Amino acid sequence: MNSKTANLGATIDNNRISGYQIMVLVLCFLVVLVDGFDTAVIGYIAPALRQEWGLQPAQLSPAFGAGLFGLMVGAFIFGPVADAYGRKKVLLVSVLIFSLGTLASAYSTSIDMLTALRFLTGIGLGGAMPTCITLSAEYSPARRRMIMVTLSYSGFTTGLALGGAVASQIIPVFGWRGVLMIGGIVPLLLLPLLAWLLPESVRFMAAHPQHADALRKVMGRITGRNDLHDVTFIEPQSPVAVRSPISQLFIENRALRTVLLWGTFFCSLFVFYLLTSWLPSILKDAGYDIAAAARIGAMVPLGGTVGAILMALLMDRVSPYRVLGLAYLGSALVIALIGFVLADAFWLGLTVFMVGFGVAGAQNGLNLLSASIYPTAARATGVSWAMANGRVGSIIGSVLGAWLIAQLGQPSVFFVVLAIPALFGSIAIFSLQRMTEKKRGPEVTVLPT
Repeated sequence: MNSKTANLGATIDNNRISGYQIMVLVLCFLVVLVDGFDTAVIGYIAPALRQEWGLQPAQLSPAFGAGLFGLMVGAFIFGPVADAYGRKKVLLVSVLIFSLGTLASAYSTSIDMLTALRFLTGIGLGGAMPTCITLSAEYSPARRRMIMVTLSYSGFTTGLALGGAVASQIIPVFGWRGVLMIGGIVPLLLLPLLAWLLPESVRFMAAHPQHADALRKVMGRITGRNDLHDVTFIEPQSPVAVRSPISQLFIENRALRTVLLWGTFFCSLFVFYLLTSWLPSILKDAGYDIAAAARIGAMVPLGGTVGAILMALLMDRVSPYRVLGLAYLGSALVIALIGFVLADAFWLGLTVFMVGFGVAGAQNGLNLLSASIYPTAARATGVSWAMANGRVGSIIGSVLGAWLIAQLGQPSVFFVVLAIPALFGSIAIFSLQRMTEKKRGPEVTVLPT
């Protein structure tokens, strides 16, 4: 560092991790936690909805699909907006939207009303997740980025698992409306804390000179220095883009990687959301009560939390592509086993846990991969558009759930068919690895000392 300019990325990478950076990651963890809770809540309350309103499984499909369609729309819209106007503003607006949407859903009087409100909620959820991933990545030093962002993102799978635990306790006493009220009130209480403590993206501020003073204050808190008043933080290798963030997803030999990334997101979220949406209902039809179905369904995100952390540690030492490809391959094998252990609660819970370990755990690594292959000016767009394309898979998976259950009949056949997209995800990841390594050769990383 000299008296006039400093490399922003190098400064973060070469300094010790500060309490300020940890605070940013904790705040992102909390946002992602309530995001995960509100995303999965429809699956956990579905059996109670069917019971109270006398619905058939197919009648729930629009509510599942509307929420996920909203997630897709929110991701498509808010990614470019975040790159243009700031990550923090988009995050605050997103949290406000999904908290109000979830709270209003508690007062639904029909499946049509609930479906409309799930779409509104999904728009907010779709904007919050990629923004948090981008912020977490930008505030983490390169040498610890994988594990730090993983710990932050694990809030999502923790929120999913918490949804099952909360639903199993709240629904028997207060009904499904009580679960939705919790999902709406908690993020509203979190919002003032975010507005007060959460900083703007450091790389967004570096790319916009009007934020220079705010950036110096943030970097002072990261580095522990108070002599930065005359320092300008820059990113020499990441100039402000003259093209739109969307176009940068396909230029400079990124087009094929973008397509393969989107394909993997599609397969991964197809499987994940079909399971989280329909597994509680499948278990109820298999003879489990609502509370037991919610607890077993929560094994998916719980396994995902454990898998995400262990995979992040592996990805720091082994090729991320190899770790993710093997995770999806193993998931395909375990998914196919679910239908054969449906009658045994212990083995069923263990198998479902392993599915979450592979699919949800690998999804975290996939998010980090999407944040790493795009430049600063298009990073939020790259992450959010990859997730938005994954939402297409989640929408199709959740909507097709009832149809597949009806058409395939036997659960054993249903879960064997469900394993196919996980297998395709593995193939896409290994294809992405081959294409990437062929393009740039063996990858050598020099870490700061």
